[in-house]
Amino acid sequence: MNELSFVLRKHLARCVLLILIVSLTIPTPVSAETIAIIGTGQVASALGPRFAELGHDIVYGSRNPSRDEVKQLVAHTGHGASATTPAEAAAMADIVVLAVPGMAIESVMKSIGDLSGKIIIDPTNALRRGDDGLFELGVETSNAELIQGWAPNAFVVKAFNTLNWRTMLDPESAGGPVSIPLVGDSAEAKAVVATLAEGIGLEPIDLGPVRYAHFVEGMLILWINNRYVYRKPFDFHLRTVQTK
Repeated sequence: MNELSFVLRKHLARCVLLILIVSLTIPTPVSAETIAIIGTGQVASALGPRFAELGHDIVYGSRNPSRDEVKQLVAHTGHGASATTPAEAAAMADIVVLAVPGMAIESVMKSIGDLSGKIIIDPTNALRRGDDGLFELGVETSNAELIQGWAPNAFVVKAFNTLNWRTMLDPESAGGPVSIPLVGDSAEAKAVVATLAEGIGLEPIDLGPVRYAHFVEGMLILWINNRYVYRKPFDFHLRTVQTK
């Protein structure tokens, strides 16, 4: 081997090593996903624009997508957002957010089409007023469990149901960290939702399988009664501790 060949081989080896080091130290970018936001109310108006800021494609599902308010929401969201019918929005999406009234969830699920293979984020709460004026759960189990039963081949994650839409828009307004309890049977789906929550400044915490959704929806009962009945509002912060 002559001297020139030796130098070239040595230089090539250094370049290969440098490329390898760079590829291991630079994180692989997360691909954007299409998120369908079913509904165009306060929760949809809070989460849709925030998720769009993270680089996701947002499509709103509305019974009347040509309504002026829906057009304004799409324009406010930006980043190529669009609006169509709920069924069409869900069909286009990898993730479906059910930002609808809690007591309307059955009719929504029956009209939205097949959600098999999709992640369903459930921020709903089935609320009703008791005889004493306090809020209580309006279903025997939980909305999340009902949704999982109606869509057995989807991955339901209960999330974003224990805070109001204003905190979703501006988590720092709470004066400190705000916990987002997650329950669901798929660890992978919960990890995706946790990334979304972290991306908009909230603190996700995994509380177990979807059968625990009854307890998480009960957290909202405590929250809403203290805020609107007793007038002593609070936000949740579930602090993790080190165990031996």
